Amino acid sequence: MGRKSIAQQFENLESAGGKAFIAYIMAGDGGLANLKDQILQLESTGVSIVELGIPFSDPVADGPAIQEAGKRALAEGVTLKEVLTAVAGFKDEINIPIVIMTYANPVLRLGVGNFAALCEEAGISGVIIPDVPYEESAEFEVPLKDVDIALIRFVTLTSSKARMEEVLKTAEGFVYAVTVNGTTGIRDGFDDSLGAHLEAVRQVSPVPVCAGFGIKTREQAREIGAHCDGVIVGSRIVELLHAGQAEEIADLIPENAGIEKVRQID
Repeated sequence: MGRKSIAQQFENLESAGGKAFIAYIMAGDGGLANLKDQILQLESTGVSIVELGIPFSDPVADGPAIQEAGKRALAEGVTLKEVLTAVAGFKDEINIPIVIMTYANPVLRLGVGNFAALCEEAGISGVIIPDVPYEESAEFEVPLKDVDIALIRFVTLTSSKARMEEVLKTAEGFVYAVTVNGTTGIRDGFDDSLGAHLEAVRQVSPVPVCAGFGIKTREQAREIGAHCDGVIVGSRIVELLHAGQAEEIADLIPENAGIEKVRQID
């Protein structure tokens, strides 16, 4: 079975009138031996895409829950290469796209070309590198493009329309629209202008727009998802997995999101 297409996943959701629900997890939190079962469980719950975080010692975009998960994974000795090798071993059992979220340093240490090759072997569909600005992204983008893997673009609340147009003109996969100014982590609410911002990003973007950072409840996912093509939930899912409460992840997914839930509605 080949790489799972991000574009096809969004087409499937759109044709069923649904939204994407993207789940972030930290690879190796609890040990790499559990990674396959965690992804399969997310898939069976109705998650559309898995964003697989790589543990790193200086995670500048991550809030407390994900930082702690990264520390636990690092304590297990988990590396980027080990994660990709592990995923390569069970990729044919997974039926949803997997996107890698890593920082630049682990990729540079591995070698960008080697990283792209390992991602291809693992069936990875996209890569997110939050500490690489658009102006410096070619070093990563070109090797990934050579193996048909999307480098996911970011836009923030402070991005002007001109900046969004520049950054998104070559966007692939989906756009990661950051919903807050700051790091990841659970929040009680969002700025009243967020909906209008997400709609503005959609008008500019050639690919689907998904909103992430701070979403912790089904209600927030439903409310924010109404203005874009899907939502990304990380910290709350990481907390539930660590607490052994994976069954509660289903309670985060709105009725019109997630592949299985969309199929049920359809």
